[in-house]
Amino acid sequence: MITRRDFGLIGLAFAAQSGLGHAAQYNRILSIGGSVTEIIYALDQGHRLIARDTTSTYPPQALDLPDVGYARALAAEGVLSVGPELIIAEEGAGPPETIDLLEQSNIPFITAPDTYSRQGVLDKIRVVGDALQVPEKASTLARKVDGEIAAATHGITNGDQKRVLFIISTQGGRITASGIDTAADGMISLAGGINAISSFTGYKQVSDEAITAAAPDTILMMDRGGDHGAPDNVLFNMPAIATTPAGQNRSVIRMNGLLLLGFGPRTGQAVKQLNTALYG
Repeated sequence: MITRRDFGLIGLAFAAQSGLGHAAQYNRILSIGGSVTEIIYALDQGHRLIARDTTSTYPPQALDLPDVGYARALAAEGVLSVGPELIIAEEGAGPPETIDLLEQSNIPFITAPDTYSRQGVLDKIRVVGDALQVPEKASTLARKVDGEIAAATHGITNGDQKRVLFIISTQGGRITASGIDTAADGMISLAGGINAISSFTGYKQVSDEAITAAAPDTILMMDRGGDHGAPDNVLFNMPAIATTPAGQNRSVIRMNGLLLLGFGPRTGQAVKQLNTALYG
């Protein structure tokens, strides 16, 4: 069932895509989501940004913008305090009650789709470009990114694929890993690997037995530290990991989280980096 919120977003997206809206007049834009922010800068529209969310860490100049909080845990007061004329957000921004309040404030709110595929990246670029009323620049960028992804995936075959376990957290000694229908799952597939866990969707805590049964050839993680990460000496001493081929060969790949999972303009670079790490 389409809710009032869905209807509002669909209408705004249609207005932007059809050129019926007045997005060109908006020069105080708030970007929610790291890939959306990257796209805005890649379209040479960074000068129109007045704030960002916590996940928007690239390019470096984005860090100079005010931070309104984490994309999925926004507070309406924080968003409104920066005075945006237009908000462009990745799908999944929230919580829903905050989005409802923002809609009631009559600030145009455009949602960019977040589909973890080659086509999904191109669609996201075009939606953002249409919202900013720079469709020609968006088409040019989409062609460039598509070519980079094509080059990165050229020659990848389905033979001798490595089984990859993406671990998003080891907090408290408990492993939270990726199932299917996630950014990690999409990137592993694009890079020519096989997601070692396909029994559930999303990210969930996984038992030691399930990880042993998954038998990953390598572990994939973000290169962050803190409670959610684990240095090699901790990771490979975890009972669940030690029993796997990845543990026995001490095979782990660590990549920048936004590059790996963002599905933004640098997707081709991410695919190439992961494929090279997997297969040389």
